[in-house]
Amino acid sequence: MSAVAEQAAGRQEVPSSVSTTTAWQRLSARIIWADLAISVLSVLPAAAAIVFFDGDTTGGQLWPLIGLAVVGVVGAIFDVMRWTYTRFRITETFVELKTGVIWRQHRSIQRDRIRSVDTAAKLRHRLARMRVVNIGAGQQAATGESALSLDALSAADALALQNELHKDAALPGDTSETTSDDGHQSPAAQHCNEPVRVLARFEPSWFIYNMFNIWAYVLALGLGWGSLWLVSSVGFDLYGFLARLLDWESIGLAGSVLIAVVGVGAFGAVGLGVLYFTENWNLELARVSGRDGTMLRTRKGLFTRREIIRDESRIRGAQISQPVLWRWMGASDTSVITTGLDQWAASDPAAIIPRGPRKRAQAVAGAVLGATENPFELDLHSHPCRALWRRLWWATLFAVVIGAALTVLAVTGVIPYQAIWGVLIVWPLCLLAALVAYRALGHKINENYVIMRSGLLNRATTVLERSAVSTIVIRESVLQRWLKLRTVSAMTAAGDGGYDAPDMDRLDSLQFALEAAPGLLDPFVAASHGLADEHGLSATKAGASPS
Repeated sequence: MSAVAEQAAGRQEVPSSVSTTTAWQRLSARIIWADLAISVLSVLPAAAAIVFFDGDTTGGQLWPLIGLAVVGVVGAIFDVMRWTYTRFRITETFVELKTGVIWRQHRSIQRDRIRSVDTAAKLRHRLARMRVVNIGAGQQAATGESALSLDALSAADALALQNELHKDAALPGDTSETTSDDGHQSPAAQHCNEPVRVLARFEPSWFIYNMFNIWAYVLALGLGWGSLWLVSSVGFDLYGFLARLLDWESIGLAGSVLIAVVGVGAFGAVGLGVLYFTENWNLELARVSGRDGTMLRTRKGLFTRREIIRDESRIRGAQISQPVLWRWMGASDTSVITTGLDQWAASDPAAIIPRGPRKRAQAVAGAVLGATENPFELDLHSHPCRALWRRLWWATLFAVVIGAALTVLAVTGVIPYQAIWGVLIVWPLCLLAALVAYRALGHKINENYVIMRSGLLNRATTVLERSAVSTIVIRESVLQRWLKLRTVSAMTAAGDGGYDAPDMDRLDSLQFALEAAPGLLDPFVAASHGLADEHGLSATKAGASPS
């Protein structure tokens, strides 16, 4: 009898196809029919073109369509082989997956080490009522690890599998404490007895924040190249049409370049706007009851529907970053600092909402942290003016290097001597960048969090739980030592692993380090009275934990 065959109170019955068993199971056979339909659809354009051109392929127009048909058929064949040689099973202690034709792999994850069970569905999966289930255990792409991916299960079996792997979930009303395996108590544990609480929904007006990006040109060039060979396959000369559209000789080279940059950028911006709607359609960020307390769940997507679930007991903080070119719009990227997620995944599972206005990002990030006082809305302490001098020194040095390089190129005849005057443009821009970088600096410590802000190209405000700080690193360069500055880094097992508060005053850096990680540095400071005296602190003050 299945371990989950009985109906639990408030819980859905799990089909036997994904129940806890020692028998190996297959993926959904619907994938075969979906791939068969894809292979037929990929062949149709080439077949229609052959009929249209009466079999004439001498012009080479049909080869792209024939190549598309070959890719579709070969992909379908590989998917059928993958289905044939793939097996999985869910036991009481393990999730196991066997796959591969030539190179066989047998992978397993202990169920008590599972950190995420996410689902995704591309358009073909949704039409066939299938889902892709990704089971992760805090893997890191940098080490070559990956989640177990079941591609694909029926929608009902995918939901049942999620229930099976989370069958120990805390039911509403369960007020047990939420503690991770490193002994960390999440502030979100107080919400474990709440029903589903929606923190953010899809905002159509945010498309304006996601249209202006350097990737607009990459997208436009990719779409333009694809459109060029696609229309050329039916005999339409797109390049010639554009060449006859305007009198490019009378416009001149500069005007032509300007029109091309603006046109390509506008085309790419529209593409990014459409991409925003397709990726984030019907977005919902909600706090739901989970296995050990509460879970942060994201659902989004129009053609490809994705669901990401994050265990809030593993969330150690949040970060709001503002790209420099979009800072005037108030555009912000919002993500959580958590363990158990691949920070380098293309899907960016740490991002909780798409790029949007800063005020809204602060409100959502504060709600996720569950703090009484939103740490993102606090006024931060400024850094000393010596930090600005350090940046001005580096800006001037950079301008000098650029000027020296231009001089060498002018002497060797590569560029005209007039180009050396370009350093008069570079130097003020560097000084302005130094001022912007200095204005970004800030830090503060409140009862539960360490708040740090820095960055030129990407101004990031990081809020990290004090109890999550595992290591404190204090370092100073030669120039910092001369200016009496230090950089304090708070290291943690979550997110990027470490977050910096650069160019703090030397007298404040040790006290900041002591308060950032209560009790962590006390044995070292208390054992060295000289270190405390150097910073103007008494031995009692240096060795005491801050309240």
